[in-house]
Amino acid sequence: MLGWALVFLVVGLIAGVLGFSGIAGAATQIAWILFVVGIVLAIIFAVVGRRPRV
Repeated sequence: MLGWALVFLVVGLIAGVLGFSGIAGAATQIAWILFVVGIVLAIIFAVVGRRPRV
């Protein structure tokens, strides 16, 4: 998930440098959403993984 966020961030930066502001904005928003979802999932899995086994 974080890998895809990095890919969309790079696409957004390249599009921004080339002047494609619409594509850059969309790619940056997708990267941000994927980053947040990835962090939330990582926290959830870290908490769930710390439970003692019954």
